[in-house]
Amino acid sequence: MNQREFEERKNRIALTLLSGGAVFAILLTVVLLSGCFLLLLVRMGFLNRAAWDRGELYAIIGLMVLLSVCVGGVMTFVIVRVLLRPINSIINAMNRLAAGDFQTRIRFGTIFARHPTVVEMTDSFNKMAAELEGTQILRSDFINNFSHEFKTPIVSIAGFARLLRRDDLTAQERAEYLDIIEDESLRLAEMATNVLNMTKVENQAILTDVTRFNLSEQLRNCVLLLERKWSEKALELNIDMGEYFLDGNEELLRQVWVNLLDNAVKFAPVGARLDVAVRAEGETLAVMIGNTGSTIEPDKIGRIFGKFYQADESHTAHGNGIGLAIVKSVTELHGGSVSVQSAQDYTQFTVKLPARHPESL
Repeated sequence: MNQREFEERKNRIALTLLSGGAVFAILLTVVLLSGCFLLLLVRMGFLNRAAWDRGELYAIIGLMVLLSVCVGGVMTFVIVRVLLRPINSIINAMNRLAAGDFQTRIRFGTIFARHPTVVEMTDSFNKMAAELEGTQILRSDFINNFSHEFKTPIVSIAGFARLLRRDDLTAQERAEYLDIIEDESLRLAEMATNVLNMTKVENQAILTDVTRFNLSEQLRNCVLLLERKWSEKALELNIDMGEYFLDGNEELLRQVWVNLLDNAVKFAPVGARLDVAVRAEGETLAVMIGNTGSTIEPDKIGRIFGKFYQADESHTAHGNGIGLAIVKSVTELHGGSVSVQSAQDYTQFTVKLPARHPESL
């Protein structure tokens, strides 16, 4: 158990003791009041053998019971109302959240707000609500962006297919139109594949199909796969890696490298440099993919790995904001991490993965 878990458990035990102490305080108050009342009756001479014989003692006991119930009931109502107020606030907030009000936040009064467990609960709930609000915004943006991105190639395909019906087209024009239809069809297929891949990775909790393969060879193949794209931009390739082997799901990791390389090519200007490097750091392999000539704004770096988020809000570059979300999910599924550094017209993504999968040791 680490220090943080120990502190959390200690705070929760303290909250439990506080609740138990409130109940104990109610019982103690009732007992003390009853005892004081009995003592007063003894001092005044009401509790004696004669009072017992006259039956007055039964009335006194009944009065004591009634007084105890009244006092205990009032104290219980007051204390429970105070203790249940935050619970009622949470229930109401959860109901509003379930109804779609993602701007809901909870805040308690000064009595509870200072307790560490209450602070933890408040922060967790508000963070969850903020995440849901952000996801909802991104989802709405994604629907709009995806609809636009999906509609554009369909319109192009339909338009050029209509033009192909004309009899006065030259062979060169027909070939050009067919190339456009093919490119737009591949673009649609890529968008659909990304969405399916994201769904598949999200639903996968355990890494399967783990094999040992040549990571360097896989990276080289991914670079060659995108040769047409980086050749069109006349990018300067800078590949720096030896032969490294890795335990992992080869197909999933291939998606990581293709997405990162495709992003680097997409946002690199003509004539820029594309860097691909692999370094061994103990039992971890670090893959660095970077490009010159582009920078991600600091306020966007923390959001680029979110689903449906596109840093290029102008949508001049093709994409649907899923690629980096896939990168993050696949990397974490392998027990690794992904980070980005972007400054001075240079952007680099670094993926760190354990060289050996635990099940293969």
